[in-house]
Amino acid sequence: MVRCATAQLTTMRTGEKVILAILIAFAGTVGCSPFNKVLKLNDSEQMYQAAVKYYDGGDYAHALQLFQELAPRYASTMRADTILYYTGCCFYKQGDFETSGTIFDEYRRTYGRSPLLEDVEYMYAMGYYFASPEPSRDQTTTVKAISSLGEFMERYPASHKIGVCEMRLKEMKNKLYDKSFINARTYYKTERYKAAIIAFKNALAEYPETPHREEILFLTLDSSYKLADNSISSLQVDRYLDAMDAYYNFISEFPSSKHAREAERMHRVMKRYLAKHNADADAASGNQSTPEEAQ
Repeated sequence: MVRCATAQLTTMRTGEKVILAILIAFAGTVGCSPFNKVLKLNDSEQMYQAAVKYYDGGDYAHALQLFQELAPRYASTMRADTILYYTGCCFYKQGDFETSGTIFDEYRRTYGRSPLLEDVEYMYAMGYYFASPEPSRDQTTTVKAISSLGEFMERYPASHKIGVCEMRLKEMKNKLYDKSFINARTYYKTERYKAAIIAFKNALAEYPETPHREEILFLTLDSSYKLADNSISSLQVDRYLDAMDAYYNFISEFPSSKHAREAERMHRVMKRYLAKHNADADAASGNQSTPEEAQ
């Protein structure tokens, strides 16, 4: 093929000859590259050593290609678990956490006594950590990260990775706290105060330790106040009473809050409204005459 291409050079213009010559030289170089030579080896041991060398050198793409080539050769041998381990690691190092997670899960189910198991289970958990999205998005992966990190810490309490796991676990929990707060606050921002109150209460019930507790209690108060203020008169009394409960819940926990002044303002308005309502109710009751008085 090279001879035919060379022969054709005589009938081409000079520029075309140069380009074709470069392409032929490049094709020859690629075909004879060190990696391609390794890939064509029949000696599995040499290919394995080359794959490990590529991996140790940070060339995970070439290492992966070789380990995948070696997998069927070493199936059902003493080295099968090592090949599977390296294959998962190559995907993990390249940021493909979904594929690495599948491989590591297969590994831990198949090789439960392997000395590599601790490392595998750590990367399995960390894959979910790295794949966890921003708090505004669905947090299914974050929940899996929390579960996997917790399982790792329980199984390997003496591991030197425990400190890192504790930090990552805290980060993942904070994402859930943020997610529940963001969801509830969305109702508040869109003035759907009734839904906001329910969402804020659910957020506290699910995560009472949330760092957003002060803000949630205040926004519950503010939502309750605004819901009452915008209600028809027949609903206002009960809703102002609910808002008063929200005020006492907030101020009892955070008397020095940055929102304390605004909370006190709402409290004064609510007290005046309820006092006036009670006075009007008493007056209306006093003006009603009994049948005996009418005679």
